[in-house]
Amino acid sequence: MLVFFGLTLVSAQKYTVQGTVQDFHDKTMLENAEVKIGDLTTKTDKKGKFSFPNVPAGNYKLVARHPLCDDYTENVGVDRDIHLAIILEHHEGEIQTVTIHGSHKTKGSVIMTTLDKTEIERNSTENLGNLLSRISGVSSLKTGNNITKPVIRGLYGSRISIINNGVRMAEQEWGVEHAPNIDVNDFEHIDVIKGASALKFGNEGVGGVVVLESAVLPKKDTIMGSLRLSGISNGRGGEIGANVAKAWKNQWFVKTGGSYRKTGDLYMPHYTLQNTGQEFNSFNFSFGKHSFLQGFDVSYSGINQEFGIYRGAHLASPEDFYNAVNFGQSYYLDNFSYDIDNPKQEVAHHIAKLSAYRRFADFGKLTFQYSFQLNRRKEYDIRRGELSNLPSMDLRLITHSASLVHLLERANWSLESGISGAFQDNYPNPATKARRLIPDYYRYDAGAFSVFKYRFNSKLNAEAAVRYDFSRYDAYKYYDSEKWEANYADTFPQFVVSESGSRTLTRPILDYHNFSANLGLDYKPFENLELKLNLSRAERTPNPAELFSDGLHHSAAIMEEGNLNIQKETVYNVNLSLAAKFNVLKGLHIEASPYLMMSDNFVNQIPTSVMNTNRGVFPVWSYQQIKARIFGVDADAELSVTDQLKWKSGFSILKGDDLSNNEPLILMTPAKLRNSIQFNLNKPRNFYISLENENTFKQNRFPIRNLPVSFIKDGVERSEIVDFSSTPAAFSLFHASVGADLAKNLNVNFRINNIFNTDYREYLNRLRYYMFESGRNFVVTLKYNF
Repeated sequence: MLVFFGLTLVSAQKYTVQGTVQDFHDKTMLENAEVKIGDLTTKTDKKGKFSFPNVPAGNYKLVARHPLCDDYTENVGVDRDIHLAIILEHHEGEIQTVTIHGSHKTKGSVIMTTLDKTEIERNSTENLGNLLSRISGVSSLKTGNNITKPVIRGLYGSRISIINNGVRMAEQEWGVEHAPNIDVNDFEHIDVIKGASALKFGNEGVGGVVVLESAVLPKKDTIMGSLRLSGISNGRGGEIGANVAKAWKNQWFVKTGGSYRKTGDLYMPHYTLQNTGQEFNSFNFSFGKHSFLQGFDVSYSGINQEFGIYRGAHLASPEDFYNAVNFGQSYYLDNFSYDIDNPKQEVAHHIAKLSAYRRFADFGKLTFQYSFQLNRRKEYDIRRGELSNLPSMDLRLITHSASLVHLLERANWSLESGISGAFQDNYPNPATKARRLIPDYYRYDAGAFSVFKYRFNSKLNAEAAVRYDFSRYDAYKYYDSEKWEANYADTFPQFVVSESGSRTLTRPILDYHNFSANLGLDYKPFENLELKLNLSRAERTPNPAELFSDGLHHSAAIMEEGNLNIQKETVYNVNLSLAAKFNVLKGLHIEASPYLMMSDNFVNQIPTSVMNTNRGVFPVWSYQQIKARIFGVDADAELSVTDQLKWKSGFSILKGDDLSNNEPLILMTPAKLRNSIQFNLNKPRNFYISLENENTFKQNRFPIRNLPVSFIKDGVERSEIVDFSSTPAAFSLFHASVGADLAKNLNVNFRINNIFNTDYREYLNRLRYYMFESGRNFVVTLKYNF
């Protein structure tokens, strides 16, 4: 009996189980975390503490939960009083990692606009430049109708950094006609950061950064994907695309996808433009494992593009050039064809990436990334005989880059620091038997950055960033001896390698030390009002075209002249954003973003003359360094009239000045106003209908850069002035789209661009002198999700 009662007393003995629940990243104690042991449940207090005072001896399953965290599970044997320290992954977003999948929990002090998955899917056949132009303050610089690149607040080219899944694109982006090699359908959302406030991504994005991010796969056993089929009326073409992903509960994943698009000659009102077709294909593949503590991924993506260049931009005589620019006299119209003939451009871009990360409880997170890029660009001119199939320019650019980044997060502050290095090898193939526009060069880059963010309270956040970059060019370039003696012999005598007849071989070795800094404030005095201020100073290394270009740029139909005397560019930016919400109808959101950019050594390209060659007549564009100022404002409004009806409006205007020559800056974006109204009916078929109006005003501020030409007509020599300065008239376009689910996983989207088939020219189209923009276009897309 004594033994029996003794065992009963032992088994009935109770103990205390207590402990804390802590955030892994910033070590803060988590309040209201639910802790369960057996059938007993409690929640943590403000200090993250929990306690179970009377737990019978035995074995239990302990579970801890908290919003936005993965559950913590552990088997616990209770045979004495126990104290537990539980650590949860409470990870909404990393400091200075601009994007957060799904929705942005916080943007910090950066001024950013996002195109979400819905917007991308409804415009899936557009290129990146056209797609981003839907954002206020963003437009596109064009060479014809197929080649576009983004312009952010008047700046473009190498001043805009494009981040493709963590890799900064290196694709000879310095050229005005080098369209980004991007398939927009590969991404879940696209973020545009305005101004030089994201120094993590490099110092060259003084105009802004475009961040493209793929979807995060769920951590469960599943297979998912989609099949997309589009028909395009303007160009009588179509597109097909597919992607598929397999994820496992053990956090491994593999995914792949690709697309193919083909169109023929583009249609403008009443005519087709010969040799304006395109062919595009892309492929991507990746695999890896992403757990909370550590992970890695390996990825590859490849894109091949072929564009026809409108033949009317390559004119045979000064008289044709004069008539085309001054009187809009078009050539090479009608005769639709799918053939892509010279002049044309062929581009292939390949990216291979390896990245890995590891989190340490006290040390923070380390991330390593290596990427390899190969860009091959061939440009074909109108040549005769055996040279007709030989490219006039054949550039191969290889880029190796690596980075190591450390992130440390605490309750009210975080510090992210990193180092990076890159090597580029540019090789212009001499087999083209044409003068090389860009010479052989090696480029070496090394950089270091640090970003500190501090949270003063729930209303005020601040961040400060510094960055140092070193760049070196090691180039081999031939100059005409006469030009070298006139422009560079006294300044760079050490660069001369040898002289041969009228040619001088040089080896320019140029070093640049760049220092950049940024200060940002994010203040939210009231729940419905937010103010952001960014002050930045960024230094940019001149790109190869600004330094070395010399000759005919075939696809742009211009002659380019670089300047070896160009120094690094220093840009000062002031960006302000005011966002407010009002209780009007179902909600009104208004945001205004004024900005100011100033530089004492701004690199500018302007037309300076006309050159008559045996390959045609082309304007000459030359680079110069000036004192410049750009200021403007972007404004957006969104009103929810009802739960189903929404109105959006965006307006942008800027003013650019060449202070050195007391004239307006060239190629500044004209004022734009975009309005749209959309009706959504989520049940039962996710039906929507949208009507958009896009207004582009006439750019009345432009420098006078008219060009003199001479030609013989009717036996008499004539000297005329080509009006290379006047800007096109204002225009207004209407677009509409409608879509719905046809079945459970089958969706249709129908869109009409330029409903009224309006005749118009865009100021930022470098071929606007010779052609109108595209006419009406019907696009229908069927998408099957699984």
